Amino acid sequence: MSSPVQQRSSGVQLVSAALLLLLLSLSGCSSMDVLVPNSINALNGTTVKIPCTFNSCYKMDPAKFVMNWTYQESLNDTEEMFMIYHKKKGMIALRSDRFGERVMFGGNLDKNDLSITLSDVQIEDEGIYNCYVINPPDRIHGRGAITLNVVTELPPPRDSTIAVAIGASVGGALALLILSMVVLKCLRRHRKQELISEEKMEEEGKLDAEGVAEEGTKHVHPLPEDL
Repeated sequence: MSSPVQQRSSGVQLVSAALLLLLLSLSGCSSMDVLVPNSINALNGTTVKIPCTFNSCYKMDPAKFVMNWTYQESLNDTEEMFMIYHKKKGMIALRSDRFGERVMFGGNLDKNDLSITLSDVQIEDEGIYNCYVINPPDRIHGRGAITLNVVTELPPPRDSTIAVAIGASVGGALALLILSMVVLKCLRRHRKQELISEEKMEEEGKLDAEGVAEEGTKHVHPLPEDL
């Protein structure tokens, strides 16, 4: 028969285990999330990084991990695989007539970073880039889709000189207005205090005068009547 101390210890262990299971369920550790931007812009002729990372409750097992990149011109087109993960060789760029040798792995597997870089970006590179991830024992296959937009020129930089000048002028005017209001308020308060002091002094003067008159009345003796 177990003692009360052992029973309390067992109860604490059961509660701790239940709380741990609850925290694991709330933390969303039952599946894997692939994190990618919805779209990115690249300047024609430059090199662009197409990012893809994933979160998993399980550490990546190189022997079981599966990952690949595909490209499609639109959602209705067939996907073309151009990069895969090999359990012994790591990330491998597949032979592709579209990309040639312009695609390279630019991530870090130790940090769950599966990003790639595309050099000498062309207008024809526009489309959807899909990042597929399988990280057993996670059963859900993760997927992230990024739309690449290629532009021929970047928008001209905005001239902030005028904006800065306007901002400085408005800020200076507001500061001057606030300062003026503070000074005016102080002057009004000072004037009010002076008026109160003057009224108080006048009131004290009246009281003093009345007191002197009353005191004088007390010391005046009536004149004797004429005989």
